Amino acid sequence: MKNRSILSLGILAIALTFVLSACSPVTLTSWKNPKVNEQISKVVVWGMFNKLEYEKPFEDAMVAYLNSRGLKAISALDFLNPNVKYEYPELERIIDSVGADGILIFAYKGTDKEKDYVPPSTTIYPDYYFNYYGYYNWYYPYYGPGYNVVTTGGYWTTTTVVNLTANLYGNSKDELLWTAQISITDPQYIDAASTDIAKSVYQDWIKNNILKFQ
Repeated sequence: MKNRSILSLGILAIALTFVLSACSPVTLTSWKNPKVNEQISKVVVWGMFNKLEYEKPFEDAMVAYLNSRGLKAISALDFLNPNVKYEYPELERIIDSVGADGILIFAYKGTDKEKDYVPPSTTIYPDYYFNYYGYYNWYYPYYGPGYNVVTTGGYWTTTTVVNLTANLYGNSKDELLWTAQISITDPQYIDAASTDIAKSVYQDWIKNNILKFQ
């Protein structure tokens, strides 16, 4: 009985994992500047975070995804020194030198934590649910059916939501083309979170006709 209860918990955990993984962890709300029709074909991805161990994997993963979709992208850390405070003319000259017509800047806007209570629940499974002998035992006329009772829940869960702002600027006139408020739920790894964010950003850019492929 104990082994069967453990198995049932495993089945429930697998099902729950599937449900959670099927939901997108990224929420994106965007605004496109209606006065600017400029399109971009090569973008600098710049994570203005306070730690390089956050900025580098974030930029690298986002650049890798955008390049895989046919948009040319380059990490700001590839050509900008994070220990140097550039003046505007020099920064403009450097960005021009890499051939970028767009600059995508991310800024961290804080983390929210929410607690939710999962109430207890009881599920009853017949014996035949677990193995072939249980199935046989269920139908054999001289044996009565058995049941396994599994109780789950009765605990608190904490959800972490990381909030970012993304601004896309056109390099030719230094105008804001697009901005978005982005939230990602329970990020585990920076590179994976960056890839998920890149997917949402890319899809929104396609919808808003911001990209120009060469």
